[in-house]
Amino acid sequence: MTKIRLSSILSIAVLFLSSCGEEHKAKSPMGEPDIIPVKVTSISVLAVPDFIDATGLISTENEANYSFKIGGIINRVFVNEGQSFKSGQLLATLNSTEIAAGLAQSRLSVDKAKRDYQRAVNLYRDSVYTLEQLQNTKTALDVAQKATEATAFNERYSRIYATSDGFVAKKMANEGEVVAAGAPVLITNSIGKSNSYLLKVGVTDREWAAIVLGQKATVTLDGYAGKKFEATVFRRSQAADPQLGSFQIELKLNLNGTKPAVGMFGKAEITVAQEQSAIVVPYGSLVEADGHNAFVFAPNGTNRVKKVPVTILKFDNENVYLKKELQGVDQIVVSNSAYLNEQSIIKIIR
Repeated sequence: MTKIRLSSILSIAVLFLSSCGEEHKAKSPMGEPDIIPVKVTSISVLAVPDFIDATGLISTENEANYSFKIGGIINRVFVNEGQSFKSGQLLATLNSTEIAAGLAQSRLSVDKAKRDYQRAVNLYRDSVYTLEQLQNTKTALDVAQKATEATAFNERYSRIYATSDGFVAKKMANEGEVVAAGAPVLITNSIGKSNSYLLKVGVTDREWAAIVLGQKATVTLDGYAGKKFEATVFRRSQAADPQLGSFQIELKLNLNGTKPAVGMFGKAEITVAQEQSAIVVPYGSLVEADGHNAFVFAPNGTNRVKKVPVTILKFDNENVYLKKELQGVDQIVVSNSAYLNEQSIIKIIR
């Protein structure tokens, strides 16, 4: 009798604890199931131009390395780094002592050759000189004159004159230094035209193949925050950069009077194809993004959601553009997506 009573008591206790556990499991600490408030929005489709993003540095259409035709000692350099100059302006000169002496020597040689030739003409008339001797003196005169012309040419190029408007990007030598013939003294950039500024960017081989001359681009410069400049594709390199492995594209900028510094960093969006339709969603709607793949949640009934896979086409500062249409989905969740799963209970708020 005692064993039967004890067994009955234990059975009642187990049933009581089980019922308490089930009641606790079915309810949240507040006594109600969790409901996640979300916002939803209708899916919109926009025409989006296909473009290539690229970055690079500002340069100019014409770059020149000014040097002397002959070697010598630099006498004066009239410009400094960053200084602008005008076409025809004298930029630098060599010490003229040796050059002037060489030119004077050449002229004296010409005078002597003229006297020798005139004497030979007179002697030939008197039948003292032969025709060969007369011709030899004439050849000596011609050689002396050509040597003087060469010396005078070198003397003219012992001074550096600007061939166009521009500015000095880098000064390679200073006064008093000895420079060899052809050694760069001034590295300059020409700014003869308002549209002579370029943005040189590097692209991949596939992007290079998609870009053609004349395509439009939009450029932003770090030095001019908030400004956008129009540009066109001006040149395409026919060989890859051996150091970087990328292909260079040059964009001619329309700066409307703005004069940026050479070497300034810029970003370009190059339009390469016709507009295409794409679904536009905000960043907050994406979950589990990995490369071009991600998921969004869409309302499923009145208080449930379903997980929908999507493929990312591109993105900008505000929106994400999706490649494929979402079959059977006309709204997506745009808030609290990170807290959702397919078992979640939602409440749509406005």
